[in-house]
Amino acid sequence: MSDFMVFLKRFVSHPGRVGSVIPSSRFLCRQMTRQIPWSKANVMIELGPGTGVFTQAILTRKREDTQFFVVERDPEFREILRERFPGLIICDEATQLTSYLTQMNLPKADVIISGLPFAVFPPTLRNSILENVTESLVPGGMFVTFQYSLQMKAELQQRFDQVDISFTPLNVPPAFVYTCFKGK
Repeated sequence: MSDFMVFLKRFVSHPGRVGSVIPSSRFLCRQMTRQIPWSKANVMIELGPGTGVFTQAILTRKREDTQFFVVERDPEFREILRERFPGLIICDEATQLTSYLTQMNLPKADVIISGLPFAVFPPTLRNSILENVTESLVPGGMFVTFQYSLQMKAELQQRFDQVDISFTPLNVPPAFVYTCFKGK
């Protein structure tokens, strides 16, 4: 089944968990990964990889010794990720990031990339995930996410010392990319 059909099916069956009917474009992928300090990132995490558009870019560009894992709640997406990326560590709950780092004996992450649809999450879930993100980042760490509106701007500005916003019109739908930096 094509990625488009998988996304459409998952969006229709779980609209509160899947934020789009199609995977992210290569233009959005390029914008999301543009500022990542690849040579300095020792630990990276991806939240909500879906079918793995950003995962592929990360695996292609990260250093060989960089520790990397993804967190995907949807069982169908997890199965696709297992098939496409054998050996990839896949966890299933974004509210457990700090626990996963401890279980894997990893230090805090330098970069966390997210494809999660925060705008459709209940406030308690969104808050829990964002608390785990900030707790799981090193001082000076980077959190990159995209949304289809500016709804998350104020909340991210409250949690991070610096929030840069860019716009990617060549995505369906067009997307805002938030590049957030934790204070040192």
